[in-house]
Amino acid sequence: MSPTQERSATTTGTLSPPSPHVTEQVEVRSRTGPGRQVDVLLNRLTDAGQSYGPVALRLSLALVFVWFGVLKLTGDTPVDALIGATLPFLSTDITLPVLGFVEVVLGLAVAVGKAPRVVLLVLAGHLAGTFLSFVTAPEFMFDRGNPLLLTADGEFVIKNLVLISAALVLIARGARGPRVRSASR
Repeated sequence: MSPTQERSATTTGTLSPPSPHVTEQVEVRSRTGPGRQVDVLLNRLTDAGQSYGPVALRLSLALVFVWFGVLKLTGDTPVDALIGATLPFLSTDITLPVLGFVEVVLGLAVAVGKAPRVVLLVLAGHLAGTFLSFVTAPEFMFDRGNPLLLTADGEFVIKNLVLISAALVLIARGARGPRVRSASR
């Protein structure tokens, strides 16, 4: 396609910003043909992600917490030795069921969605506590004492950074309220 034909095949316009917090206008090139269909599809997926993504994130956090909590309550958790080494001054006969109960309650509270900012803040705090294992049980966390080589337990705890980040995203979204969609899209 020649440059002249290419210019005539696209039009320029402005769209309202996707967020009421953004005040500048965004210039967009509208395509024709297959490129336009891809743009429409991507816009629909983006809209669906904005609508359903936070709910999916909240429910997946809830599922993980309930699941891991139940494993602790039933004595089927693979992290019992790690918990024992992290909290050597407490009996795992007490800590496992208590942690399991707390995790199930937190998971159900996240799923229900009541007082989400408070519940998610407590959940993030609970997850932050898991990093104590790097201090009290480094032999479980690092392979041959090398801080760059994590064991499976170390990876299990480090992934809590993602769960903490998810909780923080949901807290921030709750503080701001749901996004208001612009009618001009």
